[in-house]
Amino acid sequence: MIFLQPSDRIITMTDVENDIYFMRLALEEAKLAFIEGEIPVGAVLVKDGNIIVKTHNCREASKDPTGHAEILALRSGTNKNSSWRLLDAILYVTKEPCIMCAGAMVNARLGRLVYGCRDEKGGAVDSLYKLLSDKRLNHQVEVVSGILEDECAEILKRFFQKRR
Repeated sequence: MIFLQPSDRIITMTDVENDIYFMRLALEEAKLAFIEGEIPVGAVLVKDGNIIVKTHNCREASKDPTGHAEILALRSGTNKNSSWRLLDAILYVTKEPCIMCAGAMVNARLGRLVYGCRDEKGGAVDSLYKLLSDKRLNHQVEVVSGILEDECAEILKRFFQKRR
């Protein structure tokens, strides 16, 4: 089976199976964040089918407002890549990125973003803003959304119910 994306890139079932596999790893990272009392968002950065880094939110522990899973993955990925450009990399993240994270993806020249569930209150990829596809910017990132969407949304829902 083949799916066509607006970017005209042909996506095969192997791509979809890979997206599900790596999103499951991102969900494992989100579970670690949940256990640590952090908002349960996990991220996995992949290049050429190899995992560069797995990480999760750590704002509370680090007392750093930039301690989002995506930022941590991009920082580590550029260090391991020996370049600030991540053109051939794919970032898997359980929740739609915010403005800060989407901006960092544009600046890192990320090749592809795959995310789980939307963030209607702060999402900067599809929900509130469309930063990654904005033609006015110097780079656009290919986006795939909705991979393991229910599981990604459920862990966030449980986390916030527990905090109330």
